[in-house]
Amino acid sequence: MNLKRMLLTNATVLLVSLLVVSCSKKPAAAAGNETPKPAKETKGKIGVTCMDLTNPFFKLISNVMTEEAGKYGYQVVSLDGNNDPAKQNSQLADFAAQGFDAVFLNPVDSKAAGEGVKKVHAAGIPVFTFDVQVTDDEAKDLVASHIGSNNFQGGLLAGESMMKATGDSGKIAIISYPEVTSCILRVDGFKAHLKKHNSKLEIVTELSGKGNRNDGYTVATDILQAHSDIVGIFAINDPSGLGAHSAVQKAGKADQITIVAFDASPAGKQAVFEKKLFDSPQQFPRNMAKGTVAAFIKHLEGETLEKKIFIPCSHYYYETSVNDKTRVAEQW
Repeated sequence: MNLKRMLLTNATVLLVSLLVVSCSKKPAAAAGNETPKPAKETKGKIGVTCMDLTNPFFKLISNVMTEEAGKYGYQVVSLDGNNDPAKQNSQLADFAAQGFDAVFLNPVDSKAAGEGVKKVHAAGIPVFTFDVQVTDDEAKDLVASHIGSNNFQGGLLAGESMMKATGDSGKIAIISYPEVTSCILRVDGFKAHLKKHNSKLEIVTELSGKGNRNDGYTVATDILQAHSDIVGIFAINDPSGLGAHSAVQKAGKADQITIVAFDASPAGKQAVFEKKLFDSPQQFPRNMAKGTVAAFIKHLEGETLEKKIFIPCSHYYYETSVNDKTRVAEQW
């Protein structure tokens, strides 16, 4: 009996000790139930509308704008204008009605965009354009600041390359996009170089490829049927230039026809490396995106803005592409 009583007493003491120890410990947090950190405060929203977000050029600009604006606490809402002026003007009207803090605009149509710009400005919201300028007489001066490539200078480079590649002899065609100022300026620069140097090249036709690959292919096919003896095509961007190359290749005329495009996009750089394009004067969309955000921040701080900023273009030849790490990495 004494032994049983002793064992029972010891067991009771041990149990009490365990209870005391367990009650003194803090309960462990359940996995996945940690207190979340408060989200970074958003100062406001910026509305972005681009002519075509399926184009890698504009997709990159949109992404960089989102990243850069986020550093200052601004959320970016980016919309695709789908190459539809009416749709883009509706987007601009929505930005105005919802009281966005700024609008970054890449016009589908330089003149038609004026309608939307006037609504945004009337709502007291600053408008910043990039790549393409607004030309509407009543709206162009309402834009706080514009940043884009020096498209005329880039066109001069394209003209230089076409003369070089063709030996300045033969018939050539242009695949344009006359609804937007940037592409108009590229064509103007191209023609100006030929004129300045008394080029013997003959421009036999100029048709709109609407800045995309499918229409570039269709237009180039039409050009080849009407002018089978051309020796060169200048396309105002890489998508239309690559579409033109597909048409030229299908027609079995890749050795006959030189294609000069514009952009030096990842696909364009690779096409130059593969000698599908002779040159693609290079744009710098990252700088364009960062510059637009920087202009908005300067505006907030009350600084005087430059009304127009133009970023110089540069040749992108095969020789450029060979050791270009950005080409290998498929980057701009």
